[in-house]
Amino acid sequence: MAIQIREVSTGRDLRRFVDFPHTLYKNHPCWVPPVRGDEFQILNKHKNPAFEHCEAAYWLALKDGRVAGRIAGVVNRLYIEKTGNRYARFGWIDFINDAEVSAALLDAVEGWGMQKGMTAVHGPLGFTDLDCEGMLVEGFDRLGTLATIYNHPYYPVHMEALGYAKDVDWVEYELSVPEKPDETVARIAEISRKRNKLHMLNARHKKDILPYAHELFKLIDTAYAKLYGVVPLTPRQVDAYIKRYFGFIRPEFVPVVLDADGRMAAFGITMPSLSKALQKCRGRLFPFGFIHLLLALRKNELADLYLVAVRPDLQGKGVNAMLIHQMNLVYNKLGVKKVESNPELETNLLVQGQWKYYERKQHKRRRCYIKNCVKGEM
Repeated sequence: MAIQIREVSTGRDLRRFVDFPHTLYKNHPCWVPPVRGDEFQILNKHKNPAFEHCEAAYWLALKDGRVAGRIAGVVNRLYIEKTGNRYARFGWIDFINDAEVSAALLDAVEGWGMQKGMTAVHGPLGFTDLDCEGMLVEGFDRLGTLATIYNHPYYPVHMEALGYAKDVDWVEYELSVPEKPDETVARIAEISRKRNKLHMLNARHKKDILPYAHELFKLIDTAYAKLYGVVPLTPRQVDAYIKRYFGFIRPEFVPVVLDADGRMAAFGITMPSLSKALQKCRGRLFPFGFIHLLLALRKNELADLYLVAVRPDLQGKGVNAMLIHQMNLVYNKLGVKKVESNPELETNLLVQGQWKYYERKQHKRRRCYIKNCVKGEM
């Protein structure tokens, strides 16, 4: 039977779009379901502030009347203005192991992108750099994380068969937490603290960090400006991220470095791993799913590292060591044994170099693919 491609246009279609990977990966030991409520909010043009400068369309692939795949297409105008690249993005891509299905899905995005005047399609990417991005190409036997995409090993095979090539890779590390902080890191941290007149924010409650939330996102925009696919966040996007995620943070897992004037110099956002908890509740926080998350936040031997940023004028001056040393102290106190680095650009050797003092294993790799299309008109 021929593959039918249906553009998502109703609430029922959107539910099928969000539900499909739950069927495709049912009981898979490595797939971590996203928070369903977050998925609906991100994909809803009336709720996601990214739609102020983005266009998007979603498609379902139907085979024998059943959903066999899904894909989203995104055009981010801020990205085009910043880079000059008229690229459409694809994301939220999932499909059964059927070449006709994957071809039909990507053909839908390519055609849509050309209609919008785009010259290439790349992905998986989201609306922003803080959405999940990158197709897994190594590490299929490792547990996923809340911040990343998990996919079957046949996905990259299909991508290459359809003419997509590597544009950029991210690598991920599993780090072992030493039983006591590394002496060299501790020494570098202390030298940096004194030389740059810095100090750690003593945050005991979420309300102690909240006043720095907007400054934190401003630092992200500055420190991440040159990274792949990154565009500045709008004020409404920053407010949305603060509302969505700051309720989950544990203050001790979010080290913040301040300068002598009380301005943010650096920060790290880490959390106890929510992977197993999300598997147990299947991505549903209500009515009882949030209990699994609360338990994971309270006691956990695995932590996830989400974001680290150092103010540009302080980069290369040992400030990272202050963050790492502080987290080592916290992890030792709370019984954390392993840390997932989450994706780092393979070319970002400065970031990867900070792990040289620790037992580590590069255990995952993910890829952004690109395919040139027929040139269109803007």
